[in-house]
Amino acid sequence: MLDGLRQFIADIVGSEASDRAFGDSDYRLAATALLVHVVSLDGEPSAAEQRKLHSLIESHFGLDRGTADRLIADATQVEGDAVDLYHFTSVIMRSLDEEGRKRIVRMMWELVYADGQVSEFEDNVVWRASDLLGISQRDRIELKHAVAERAGGQVKDSAVGG
Repeated sequence: MLDGLRQFIADIVGSEASDRAFGDSDYRLAATALLVHVVSLDGEPSAAEQRKLHSLIESHFGLDRGTADRLIADATQVEGDAVDLYHFTSVIMRSLDEEGRKRIVRMMWELVYADGQVSEFEDNVVWRASDLLGISQRDRIELKHAVAERAGGQVKDSAVGG
């Protein structure tokens, strides 16, 4: 009976991981999980945030709409199971050079600014992720300002320090 229970649990756990189209070592899954985390910080993602997330995933990773949907679904699953950002940032650190990691931080800022407001929580998560990705404070702030400028200056920034 105990063996049957073990097999049942192994089948469930194994099928969840094998159900995913993107593996745990795929930096695109890790990066998308960070992005999903960012859009989830202030509750339910707005329509603008959801559109921006899809647009970023499709353009930066060269994916079609269906594959991007699958990546976002897989990332949402792993992000929901995560206890911290380290797992995702460590995969990205092993996979991308500094320029690639800066692109991920830029994508995070683009999502933060998608709804027209920057909360302290969003600012803090991008700061922590940037730090774990080896991006300097100067580069993080430059990326933030570049994205804010492109957002048209209509963005209300309630975050402090930057």
